[in-house]
Amino acid sequence: MDLITILGFLAAVLIGISLGLIGGGGSILTVPVFVYILGIQPVLATAYSLFVVGSTSLVGSFTFMKKKLVNYRTAVVFAIPSFIAVFLTRLYLVPALPDPLFSLGSVDVSKDAAIMIFFALIMLAAAYSMIKKPKVKEASESEEIKYNYPMIALEGMLVGVLTGIVGAGGGFLIIPALVLLAKLPMKMAVGTSLLIISVKSLIGFLGDLGNQTIDWQLLLIFSGLSIVGIFIGSALSKRIQDQALKRAFGWFVVVMGLFILFKEVLNF
Repeated sequence: MDLITILGFLAAVLIGISLGLIGGGGSILTVPVFVYILGIQPVLATAYSLFVVGSTSLVGSFTFMKKKLVNYRTAVVFAIPSFIAVFLTRLYLVPALPDPLFSLGSVDVSKDAAIMIFFALIMLAAAYSMIKKPKVKEASESEEIKYNYPMIALEGMLVGVLTGIVGAGGGFLIIPALVLLAKLPMKMAVGTSLLIISVKSLIGFLGDLGNQTIDWQLLLIFSGLSIVGIFIGSALSKRIQDQALKRAFGWFVVVMGLFILFKEVLNF
């Protein structure tokens, strides 16, 4: 095993730790690790990310299930259109994208470059949501949950398409939607989001099985190390203030997003 592979596997543990610490955000780093450390093509990297994010989030959601912090009714309302969207996106939309995707004057923008640039912009959006001070008033545990079905379904569909294109779980979009539209308390929103992310990501990965050649040994080792990391992160989270950690991680994601933008633009 060479040094690069070891670094990639160490990054897998760190991804799991970040998921365990803040309940999200770690998945936004999975694609850059696969692309820039392990040298995997971006389209295949997004497929691998879906599997890693899905399996790791599924394990993480079990803790919330045991504490009864998963609202299954909300998960179903949000998840059905999201599942359909992510599966169809991976099966039809991503393979159908032309290469080069478009041209800017005399410069051809490849599909791989466009995916990474779009991914970097999503990273910056995720970072903003983590850095800004929360203004959402959470619902109390005793407050009756009111559903805005059309908006929840629409949000689910949009997050599904986004997940299918960039291979990220979309927790930074799902959690605000569950708090604002379904009026879930924050901890229940996190637990419900992890369950949605896990199933949605794994379903999206199924859409790739016929289109990609999967290195199962690499993928299973990487996912296993990420799962180990989520247990470490969950243990550490009890000793660290959530909001301070989330902001620090947000700034780290800003640096990563700007690095990807800079690197891809230089390649033109």
